[in-house]
Order: sequence, then C-alpha cells, then structure tokens
Amino acid sequence: MTALPASLDLAPALVVLPGARAAVADAAGARLLRAPEARDLLEAAPVLVAHAAMTARRLGMNPPPRSVRIFDALELFAFVRPARFCAPSAAGLAQALGLPEPKGVQAQACTLAEACRLLLAELAAAPEPSREEALALAETLGRGGWAWGQATVAALRTAPVGNMFRSSGLDVWARMIEWEAEAPPGEAGSKPIAAEHAAQRLKELLHRSGLDEARPAQAEFAAEAAFAFSPREREGEPRMMLAEAGTGTGKTLAYLAPASLWAEGNGPSVWVSTYTRALQRQIERESASVFPDPKVRAKKAVVRKGRENYLCLLNFQDHANQAQLGGADLVGMGLAARWARATRDGDMTGGDFPAWLPTLFAVSPAAQASAANLVDRRGECIHAGCQHYRTCFVEKAIRGSRRADIVIANHALVMTQAAFDGARAARGSKADGETTQLKRIVFDEGHHLFDAADSAFSAALSGAESAEMRRWIRGPEGRGRRGRGLEARLLDVLGDRDDAKATLVAATHAAAALPGEGWSGRIAPPNGEVNPIGPIEQFLVAVLEQLRARAAPSEVGMECAARPALDLVRDTAREAAAALARIEAPLLALARALEDVLDEEAATLGPAERARIEGALRGLDRRARMTLPAWRSMLQAIDEDAEDDPDFVDWFDATFLYGRVVDAACRRHWVDPTEPLTNAVIAPAHGVLVTSATLADQTLDDPFALAEMRTGAARLPDRPKTLRLPSPFDYAAQARCFVVTDVAKDDPRQIAAAMRELFLAAGGGGLGLFTAIRRLKAVHERIAAPLADKGLALYAQHVDPLEVGALVDIFRAEEDACLLGTDAVRDGVDVPGRSLRLLVFDRVPWPRPDLLHKARRVRFGGKGYDDAIARGRIAQAFGRLIRRADDRGVFVMLDASSPTRLFSALPEGVELQRVSLVEAIEKTAEFLQTQTAAG
Repeated sequence: MTALPASLDLAPALVVLPGARAAVADAAGARLLRAPEARDLLEAAPVLVAHAAMTARRLGMNPPPRSVRIFDALELFAFVRPARFCAPSAAGLAQALGLPEPKGVQAQACTLAEACRLLLAELAAAPEPSREEALALAETLGRGGWAWGQATVAALRTAPVGNMFRSSGLDVWARMIEWEAEAPPGEAGSKPIAAEHAAQRLKELLHRSGLDEARPAQAEFAAEAAFAFSPREREGEPRMMLAEAGTGTGKTLAYLAPASLWAEGNGPSVWVSTYTRALQRQIERESASVFPDPKVRAKKAVVRKGRENYLCLLNFQDHANQAQLGGADLVGMGLAARWARATRDGDMTGGDFPAWLPTLFAVSPAAQASAANLVDRRGECIHAGCQHYRTCFVEKAIRGSRRADIVIANHALVMTQAAFDGARAARGSKADGETTQLKRIVFDEGHHLFDAADSAFSAALSGAESAEMRRWIRGPEGRGRRGRGLEARLLDVLGDRDDAKATLVAATHAAAALPGEGWSGRIAPPNGEVNPIGPIEQFLVAVLEQLRARAAPSEVGMECAARPALDLVRDTAREAAAALARIEAPLLALARALEDVLDEEAATLGPAERARIEGALRGLDRRARMTLPAWRSMLQAIDEDAEDDPDFVDWFDATFLYGRVVDAACRRHWVDPTEPLTNAVIAPAHGVLVTSATLADQTLDDPFALAEMRTGAARLPDRPKTLRLPSPFDYAAQARCFVVTDVAKDDPRQIAAAMRELFLAAGGGGLGLFTAIRRLKAVHERIAAPLADKGLALYAQHVDPLEVGALVDIFRAEEDACLLGTDAVRDGVDVPGRSLRLLVFDRVPWPRPDLLHKARRVRFGGKGYDDAIARGRIAQAFGRLIRRADDRGVFVMLDASSPTRLFSALPEGVELQRVSLVEAIEKTAEFLQTQTAAG
C-alpha cells in the first residue's frame, strides 16, 4: 500500500462531531478532546480532517485559510474518485471505501488516516482518466498551495509517466467528446402493449436484477399499467391512469416494464417525471435491469433537467482562467475539473457532482467553483456561437432525450417546456426542441403534481426577476461574471438590417428602466432612506409601503392582497407597466426580424448561424411573449383596481434575510393550476400514468376524487382508470405510531426535551420534522450538546453548512446519527435500514394559511381540503420510515391536538396510540431495542 508522506504521517487526525464532540488519532493512539484542545490542534496544523470548513464551524471558528496546512480527506476523495458518491464525513468515507463503519468519534478519527492511505494507493494504481492528465493537474494544484499536492504527485509518480501534458490540466473543455448530429427519429407509433406482455417483461427485469419473482401487487401493477400505453381514441382524451402503490410494492420496475416495451415498439420515447432529484437518480439506477450494458443505458435511459442544472463549459473556462491568475480558488476549480472529466452528463444539481464540494474551501473565492457560478442560470447561452457548442453538456442531454427509450425528467421541466413548446406551435413557430412530443408520460411522485403545476404556471414581478431580465438584455454592467447582452450576441447576426439593429438598440435602451446593480439596497436600505431608480424600483418601494401598512411580519417575510391598492401603488404600477411595454415592443420586433433572417436567408445560413438564431429566439419568446405580458397584465389589474379574477390570486410579498427585506414581489397564481396543466401537458398526451404511495384518500366516499382534482384528471371527458395496491409490509409488527398528549407544542423547551429523550431512547436514527425553521433552530440549540454527550451526532438543515442532500447522505451513512429538517427533508429522504428508525413531528403539518391557500380552501372544500393536505403529508412522512421488509420504526407526533382523522391514511395495521411522553419514550426504547436484539 502506498505510504503516506512523512508530513502527513506526523499529522494528527481530528474529527469533530455536532456538539463539538472531538477526538484525535495520532501515533499515541486515539483519545477524546475538549473543544479548546481541538481548536488549538486545528490552528496548529498540519492536521487531517474530513470537511475543514464544517470542522471549524463546529468548534466556533472561522473556516481556515488556504495557507494553513490542513489535509482534508474529502478533497483527496474528490481528486481520486471524481464523480463518485461519498457522504461528507469520516463515516461516509469509510462506507465509500468498503471499511467497517467507525462507531463513535474516536473510531472515526482512526479511520481517516486509513482512508487516505487507501485513496493514495488507488491513485497510484489506476488514476482516472490517465496518469499524465491527473499528474499535470496535481502539480498545478500543488504549486497553488494545495495540501495534498505533494502526496498526489508522489503517488502518481510511482509508475512510469508517458508524454507530459503541456497544459495545467484545467483545460478539460479541450478533451471533451463532441456530440454527433443524427437524422430526426420521426413520430412515435401507437402499437398497444398487452397486459400479459407487460407482466412477462417484469419477470425478465426482475431476473436481471437478481430477484426470483414479482410480488403479486407488483405484477398486477405492471399488467394494469399497460392501459396507459394503449392508443387513445380521440384528440384531447389521453389514456389516463391513477395508481396508488404502497411503499415496497416495487412500482418503479412495474411501470418500467410496459414503458420499455412501448418505447421499443413505438418510440421515442416514454418520459418518466419525478418531483425530487433523488428519485430521478434512483429510477436511472433501476433502469439497469432494462439496459444492463452501461454504454447502452447511457443512450437508452437519459436523465433530463433544465439547462440551469448543467455545467457550462464557457463559464468553467472563464473561472479556470481566473483561478490561474489568482482571481478564483485554484484548488476548487481543479477538483471541479476532475469531476468534469469523469461526469456522466454534467449534471451539477442532484447528479454526480458532490453537493459538498463547493463547501470544502476555506476562502471566499471558493464559491467560484459552486454550481451557481458554473451553470447558465441567467439565460446567457449563445448556443452555436459558443466555442464549446459541440461538446456542450446541455446539447448532449437534449439530443440524447430525443432518441432515448426512457427520459427521466422532473415535473418542472415537463410542464414549463410543454407549455412553451405549445405556445410556440400555436403561433406557427418551430418547437423549442428541448423535449420531444410528450405522448406517453409517467408521473411518479404524482401527489406533487398540483404543487409543481402551481410553480410552473405562476408569474412573479420581483426585484430579482426584473434585474435578471435587465442583465439578459443589457449584459453585465458592473462587476460580475462573464456575460453578454443581446447586442453582443446578435449584432453581427443582423448584418445590414438597419431596422432590426434599431429595435435592438431600442430594447437595450428601454431595459435601463429595470432594476440595476444594487437595487435591493435602494428599495429597502438598512438606514431606511429609499432611493429607487426607475419605475420598477419605484413600484417595489410602493409595494413595501402597502405591505408595512397591511401585513404582519413573520420570520421569513410578509404578504398582503394586491387589491385594493394604495394610490401610490396604483400610480407606480401604471408607470411600471408603460416601461415594460417599451421593452416588450422592440423585443417582439427583434424576434420577428430574426424569424425573417431564418426565412429569407435559409439558403445561405450555416448550421451554426441557424442554431444561434434559434437559441436567441427561444430566449426572446420566453421573455417578450410570456414573461413581460404576464407582468404587464398584473400591473394593469392593479392600476385599474379591477375586480378579483376568480381564477387567479394576486398578492404582494417581501422576503426577509437575517431580519431585513431583501426582495419584494407582485405575484399571480392560478387558484386551480390543473387548468393550465391539463391544457399544456395532460390533454395533448396519448397516455398518462400518475402514481404515488399516497394518491387515494380513504376518508372520502370516492378515494380518488381528490387525486383526480389535483392531477387534472377531473378535467377530462372520461374518468381515469384507477388502481390501489397496498404495501406488502406487516405494519402491525414493523411500526408503532404515538401521539404524545402532555407536551405543549408552543413551548420550545418542552419540544426540545421530548425530542432529546426520544432520540436517546431510540439510540439515534431519529429524524425530527418541523413546520417552522425558527423552531427547528431553537430545538437544535438545546439538544445538540446533550445528544453529543451521549455519543449521538445531530445534524440540522438551516444550521449545518451543507445542502439537504448532503445532510441526508451523512444521516444514511452514520447509523446512530440524528437529523432535524423541514418539508424538503420529508420529501427527499430515502433511508432504508436502521439509520432511520424514529420519526418525530413537532406539530401537525397543516398548510400555511396564506392568501393563496385561503382561496383554494374556498374553491376545494374548506376544512376537508386542509385535512387532505395534512393527511397526505403525514402519510408521506410515515412512508419514509418503513422502506424494507426488515425495517422497524416508530412515528411520534408531539402535537396533542392532532385529530385522529388525520392518521386514517396510514397503512393498514398501524394502530394510533395516544400516550404520555414517558410512555412514548418507554415504548420506543422497548420496540426498537427488540429490533437491535434481533439484529
């Protein structure tokens, strides 16, 4: 095995868990440390840690600067195993490297040095993608002060090195494989899928997965789901099916069976849409049973997201060049370069880009390596005008989705793209091309369709959104990252068309009315002296005046109805609408001019020029024909003080950060977003399957009535086919459900004490769910140290400097850890086994009674609508607890006022028990200790 460098052999390994529980392992062995000792050790460097910034934060210190010799094991992992999964902790490293799980902080400290030895040995034996390329980058990072530079260079030089690179190794864009243009795949067919053939395909998939036979419910699902893949009989009337399949049914393979058959005989392609990133990747992994060969699977099962999720090579090149000149974190860019060469598809959000990677670095320029600065979030893409167009990850994903059998997308992309393509087609324009025609769609996590549609078909005129519009039109006007305005992107394309150039100049000039750099400090300055520039900023200042007059601030902001509006609001809305019209008109004229170029110069335009113009037209269509008219419509309604439209809710809100206003907005949402959902997505499709573990509501006379309403099925001429399959688990034996009757939910001290004792009774593996961030933070502050004293690590969303996915990864890797979170954790956690054995709600997850919900409550059934939402959230959370046949778990609600009716959606066999806190603690310990003994 490759030895560690002498400097690292002498470096002690330090692990600090939540609550500042620390241990060090060195030549003298492993021992516990007090927090002051751990701080001294970190400052004394060199020292070996896992995640330097988080280690420092747990000790109450600022992140150490790059000049301090800190060996971060996660940095080494990112270099040696780029685009490979690892939970960001010592326990996560052990799991990724096949080492036994280190129990306790001392064992974790001992593991760190061993993990690094294994990684260096692996680097010496088989560097990716080549020894020469890895060595070039290691030497570059070493010269930049990377602590691991000497060790990685030494490991790479243990074997002969071929021709050396003549570059720094950062120029990964020069070694990317280009996509190849292919002929259009043509229209999808309509051959039906027989139920028995779907069932047979399921057997084949299970056999490839190493499973003997289908569960009865799974086989029934596959056979019945064939209905959604049968030919429709009339336009606007898809074959629609709603299927509730309890946890453990195996619904993913069940619907992939008929979907893969249909795609083979008719495709492309079947679109499988999810709500969470985690499920997207899970479905991609399960598609291995359909396409066992990884190279085939990469073409046949494509994960598809919006372009703002993918690495932009032009942005990367810009930041890499800055890094070599000292303007960005060189180590951060180097590790991102390693990932870029190994990634499957360039997906930086939920793909194989480590969510913890941007958080490793101790200096502020490290943010240059973050996903936010390396993707195209601002619509700056110049398409074929970009030197990296032929290697672009977004273009590869788009072309891959056109030919794939299975496209694994998300609800937001499916809805927004279908709406956009539909709007363009209605005007006779060419479809955008980012989606194929959506003929067959599977909506997994279908209980989120309503919320996804609500987001996709809404409009918001805010400071941030309007400032982005200005930047897109005018380009960066002050300090900032690379960007190009419309003039820089299009002037040469317009040639000698003087009229078109005049409209371009007019649009650029008119966009000066939009908020510019520093807008937030002008509309809501800390000193209270507002200084708005332009009509949009003046309108937002007036919006804040109305909010202060009529709304009560909360921890996150405030909101009030848009009408009746203050006179000041009406006057500024009128001026703002006029300013937007002056922007919209030349943008529309510019779009028409570009369409003329495509038409009149068709014989002379090259593929690159055509693609560049079409890319610009997509951006113009979105803004000039969708966004700007929506903004003007809202402002006009405010100016006229019009009667409320029964189909829409308009309101003002302000967003707070650290107690001060950072943005204000005028918003419009559909009361029932299934209307645009049906028109844009459901009705044009030929077959739609909506599935989830919690679609039906057994408290209703018709269990699927609410699901039909919230998925758009109720708007179709015929009722959908429905199917309900229970979970195969023995919940009576595997689960317990308690409502605690003697804890005051409004007393943070009582809630904290209850969670602390329940987590201790379970021996860890506890997930605490909160309906408010403020209460989560208050509980974390009180229980982190007591749990640490008992050897239990506590992680928390909105407290730890990691995004939710990374926190869940740590929680999954450390069997006895605990985690606090909000809705994002409830929806995104998938932790089978003992790592999640206790789930505690601080109170009933009622919907927030904001203006939008109040309007929907009136429309959809009052109290029953509230109950249905809360019941669904409880059922979804409970479904996180039991994921396998050998799982055991306890569900606890600390809200004594919880109505029994809200638990009616829990699986059959679950008995609700109302008990005191003492009884809940005793019963939890007894039940879960039985599991431990059995294990």
